[in-house]
Amino acid sequence: MLKWLWLSIVVIALDQITKVLASAHLVLHDPVPVLPLFNLTLMHNSGAAFSFLSQAGGWQRWFFVVVAIGVSVALIWWLHQLQRNQRWLAVALALVLGGALGNVWDRVTLGYVVDFVDIYYGSWHWPAFNVADSAISVGAVMLLVDAFRGEHKS
Repeated sequence: MLKWLWLSIVVIALDQITKVLASAHLVLHDPVPVLPLFNLTLMHNSGAAFSFLSQAGGWQRWFFVVVAIGVSVALIWWLHQLQRNQRWLAVALALVLGGALGNVWDRVTLGYVVDFVDIYYGSWHWPAFNVADSAISVGAVMLLVDAFRGEHKS
């Protein structure tokens, strides 16, 4: 099922293209209204999800790189082990893998992850995110759905 790695590559490409565009056309922390409840706001996240450990002093950059690479290797191995009929699971894993590697690229090359999607209501803002984060989230939900379906053959 390694044929699904093309989807990971598409996620990485879309993620990097949108991050380059956001970095080129947006000013850091300066929201650009797009729709009600939705801004484009350039942010640099040196932490993990929800800016976890973003103020940890720098060690977290390489910690998150090592963790993401380890998870990526495990996901590729898992993809390799799948049966041909496990397409849903293959897509889920490919999305998570592409998202993880998209954010790893930022951490290695920039030292932070570029985020730019800002969803809000009133003064409350969801933590800014990007295409890679979206792929990881969709893939994770698909993994949960797959786990609850329980239709796997050994």
